Amino acid sequence: MDHGACRRHLHLRPAGGKGLSTASGSARGRSWPTRPFYDLPPAGAETPAFVIIPAPYEGTVSYGKGTAQGPRAILRASWEVEHFDLELGRDARPALGAIPPLRLPQNPARAIALVERAAAKILDQGQRPLLLGGEHSLSLGAIRAVQRRHPRLTVLHLDAHADRRDQYEGVALSHACVMRRVSELGLPVISAGVRSLSQEEHDWLRGRRQKIFWADEIRRRAGWTQAVLQSRGREVYLSLDVDVLDPSEMPATGAPEPGGLSWFQLLDLIRRLAASRKTIVGLDLMELAPIPGLHAPDFLCARLLFFLLARLQP
Repeated sequence: MDHGACRRHLHLRPAGGKGLSTASGSARGRSWPTRPFYDLPPAGAETPAFVIIPAPYEGTVSYGKGTAQGPRAILRASWEVEHFDLELGRDARPALGAIPPLRLPQNPARAIALVERAAAKILDQGQRPLLLGGEHSLSLGAIRAVQRRHPRLTVLHLDAHADRRDQYEGVALSHACVMRRVSELGLPVISAGVRSLSQEEHDWLRGRRQKIFWADEIRRRAGWTQAVLQSRGREVYLSLDVDVLDPSEMPATGAPEPGGLSWFQLLDLIRRLAASRKTIVGLDLMELAPIPGLHAPDFLCARLLFFLLARLQP
C-alpha cells in the first residue's frame, strides 16, 4: 500500500517441531489463539520449509487502518481452509512453522529491526521466513535478513502502488517508501499490478532499470506472467500486498485502488512462479485490514497463502 503516513528484545526458543522457533519475548497476548495455522499438527521430525512471523503493526498508516489485526484474522480464517487441493488432486497441507506474534513498537525503524532479527534467526535454522502483516513497511526488515543470506536476491513486488517515495509526510520508513528503501540495498525490484504512483515516483523510476508491469498492461497483454518470470534472478523474495487485487475481491485494505488483478490472475502468476526454476527464499503477505463482520477477505488471504505454500513444498 502506497498511501498512509509513516509514522524487548526477541528471544527464539525451539517449539513445535525440529528447527521451529517461537518468540518467547513477543506479544503473544491473552487473545492470541494457541490453535495453529490451518490446524496443522506439529511437524515432528520434518523441518518446515517456511516459518510464519505474525507481525501485527500499523505504525505508519493514515488512511484506512486495521492492519495490526491482519495476522490474527488470517490465523482464524485458516482454520476453515480445506486441505484438499482440487487442482493438485490431493491433500496439500504443508509442513509449516510459526512463531507467536511479534511485539512491535510504533517506531518504524525499531519495528523493522525486530522483524529483521526474527527473520535472521529463522534463516540461521535453515528455514525460510514468511512475514504476515501488518503494514508493508515491515517487509524491509525481512528482505534485509534474506539478502545477507542470498546476496543475488531479486524482489518480486505485487502491489497496487509503486511504494517508491523517498519520504511520505516526512517519514522515510513509511510503507509508501518500502520499495525505494529496498532498491537502495542494491536489489533489483520487479513490480506487478501497479496502478497508482506519485509524480515523484514517476520521475525517480524514469531512467532506472526497474521493471514495472502496470495493471492496465497486464489486462491487455497475453503472456504477462511469462514476462514477469523472465526477469532477472533465480532466488526470489516475494512481497505481496493484498491491494494488488481488485477491491471488488479484496476490499479489506487501507488504500484500495480500482482496476486490480483478479483472483485467478494472481493464482496463475503464483502457479507459474512455483513451477519455474526460481526459488522463493522468503515471502510476505501484507496489508490486510479486516472489516468487522466481513470474513471473505480474511478467508481469501488464508486460502491464497495455502495455495502458495502447497506449491512451494520441497
